[in-house]
Amino acid sequence: MKADIEGLCGEMWSKAPHRIPGMVSVIMPAFNCAGFVAESIGSVIAQTYRSWELLVVDDASSDNTPLVARSIAAKEPRVRVMSLAENGGVANARNVGMENACGQYLAFLDSDDLWLPKKLEAQTEFMRDHQIGFSFSRYRRIEPDGCVGRVIRIPSRVEYDDLLKGNLIGCLTVMIDCDKVGPFNMPPIRHEDYAAWLSILKKGHVAYGLQEDLARYRVCSSSLTGNKLRSAAWTWRIYRQREQLSFLKALWCFAFYTARSIGSRSFGEGMRAKPAPRSQPGVRIEKLTHLSESDPE
Repeated sequence: MKADIEGLCGEMWSKAPHRIPGMVSVIMPAFNCAGFVAESIGSVIAQTYRSWELLVVDDASSDNTPLVARSIAAKEPRVRVMSLAENGGVANARNVGMENACGQYLAFLDSDDLWLPKKLEAQTEFMRDHQIGFSFSRYRRIEPDGCVGRVIRIPSRVEYDDLLKGNLIGCLTVMIDCDKVGPFNMPPIRHEDYAAWLSILKKGHVAYGLQEDLARYRVCSSSLTGNKLRSAAWTWRIYRQREQLSFLKALWCFAFYTARSIGSRSFGEGMRAKPAPRSQPGVRIEKLTHLSESDPE
């Protein structure tokens, strides 16, 4: 699917043996999120780590999302906006962004989620110090009423067999070193991020958890039981159709997934529908970005 892309960096680096060392390419798919996208972009601009680029991929929005993003890009040259002619879904939008990325590192942020200011600094340092190719971190949820929830705890290390028991990795916290992990994409299925992480870890890579609270995941009121049941069905399809697990192994993994889901409010991170714009976008950004792991849990 063709995109109107500001800049030719992606074309240049798709043919080059190396990406720009130390740079983080932030991939932000966007669809009808005019009420949130400025706040999300602002949380990237506020990063203490300065070597980044933000690729906002507008997935044929029918609202003012591309106008908002382009108005910010006009003032901040590290923000690049791509407009897709047709809506292709979040996996396609992320893939378009990755194909045009210049950085050594890839990170992901949806257009209604937020990062804390030291997210990129802490994560790049963690990965460099430990020679890690795949990392993720703790985060908190923003509830539909605007309140910030408790820290989502994570394991320190996740291998392929661990991940089969359920998605322990928040997409908004992931950072990948392309030099170490190599090329990958998001498949055009539900829970595309989970499927992508499985494909990476299946090759022998390990995902390492940084035990710091670095992001905010926005929950919307439409994340109800029906969506949770669909999320379970999508997970089962990944087991059987994509990972081609035997029925018994898929059932065994699904039992762990179900048990973890019952004991957690996460129950499938990729299920969320995008909420309607708020009447006062941006009012919480200062409060949210100054929360840290030291806050009460």
